[in-house]
Amino acid sequence: MTAIYSIDEPMKNFAQWIQSKAVSCKSIGIIPLPLYLLLTACLFILLRTHQLPHDICSMIAVLVIGGFTCSEIGRSVPLLKHIGGSVILATFVPSYLVAHHYLPYELVAPIQAFWKNDHPLYLFIATVLVGSVLSMDRLTLIQGFAKIFVPLVCGSIVAAFTGMLVGWMFGLDVFHTFFFIIVPIMAGGFGEGAIPLSIGYAKILEQPQGDVLAQILPVIMFANLCAITLSAVLHLLGRRFNHYSGDGRLQKNQNVGEHIEKNETSHLDSRQFLINIAVAGVTAITFYLIGVLAHQLFAWPAPIVMLVIAILMKLFNFVTPSMHQGAAGLHYFFTTTATYPLLFAIGVAVTPWDKLVAVFTVPLMATVFATVTSLMATGFMVGRRIGLFPIEAAIVTGCHSGMGGGGDVAILTASNRMMLMPFAQISTRIGGAATVIIALSVIYLFR
Repeated sequence: MTAIYSIDEPMKNFAQWIQSKAVSCKSIGIIPLPLYLLLTACLFILLRTHQLPHDICSMIAVLVIGGFTCSEIGRSVPLLKHIGGSVILATFVPSYLVAHHYLPYELVAPIQAFWKNDHPLYLFIATVLVGSVLSMDRLTLIQGFAKIFVPLVCGSIVAAFTGMLVGWMFGLDVFHTFFFIIVPIMAGGFGEGAIPLSIGYAKILEQPQGDVLAQILPVIMFANLCAITLSAVLHLLGRRFNHYSGDGRLQKNQNVGEHIEKNETSHLDSRQFLINIAVAGVTAITFYLIGVLAHQLFAWPAPIVMLVIAILMKLFNFVTPSMHQGAAGLHYFFTTTATYPLLFAIGVAVTPWDKLVAVFTVPLMATVFATVTSLMATGFMVGRRIGLFPIEAAIVTGCHSGMGGGGDVAILTASNRMMLMPFAQISTRIGGAATVIIALSVIYLFR
């Protein structure tokens, strides 16, 4: 009961903020202000009366209100809005509210159950991944995937040496710095990185897995925060020095029209356009299920299987013009409507505030920041040398230090470059898997 009534003071502040926004804007995110106020009132009354349903419609309403509210506040704070404030607040404010019981249990529990049982991140990644690949120019796709490994590998090597040097300068043990700070940063996030890494470390070093996991989770979270902030800064840099930026295009020889644009579908009949989007959505779900099947049969990562199938379809010209347009519309729909609600769910369900705060020691922060910065700086410089737009190359390389799929979403949203999702998945999934395999092999030899 305490948790319910603890929201009174935040609600007063929230009401004051709404009054100020009503004067300056007509919507909160994509939601018209009258509808936003009505939906918020309905949710508040349902929470007060303990009658909030745990169905998908209610969860969508909760996440939409929470995600777009945090996003709008992030856009309003003077300094924060220039360093990815919308993404940072949408991800970390709900984590803080959960930790301090400002969000009632009747609200938190169904969000956590929705995240665990229904896996909304899978739908988002499937639609964005397939949508971006199928609507991409074929030649650009081939050249981009061939080139992106160069800054990724170079950045990983430079980041490892830089992180160890900075950690040593701050008095950290080199062994601990490499295996418990640098490797987790580039391991591919929580599920694909932290968990297999902690299991392997626990067996090899004969330590409890829980203790190992508790050491590396805060590192991953802070590294993701650094990557989000640096990506937002790179976005600002690209707006000022536009010769460094491709506005989402990875390669310098790529025409402006080759990446996803919302006006790409303007000439289509509206009914046919909606059908094309639906077909693209079914295609994405089909690829996802093939990936799930491949994971069950061969233990292959499902997102990589999805990515490979989409690439093969594009390479062999199996993508019709209508599917191309539908994929572009599907990508635009999900990135516009679902990103911030999804980040809010990530903050509530899988971002423990206490573990994030635990990382704030000067030696650890300096080491993590130096590692992520050198990773992205190397991607910037190497990408420029091999004909990629340096800002796009740096952002994709920076996804190597994110929290898996959710980290990719946050990083690409902060930099306004969600069309880079296929390359980000390569950086996260393949780069993370390679990091885990190499780390476990080396620590086994030198245990």
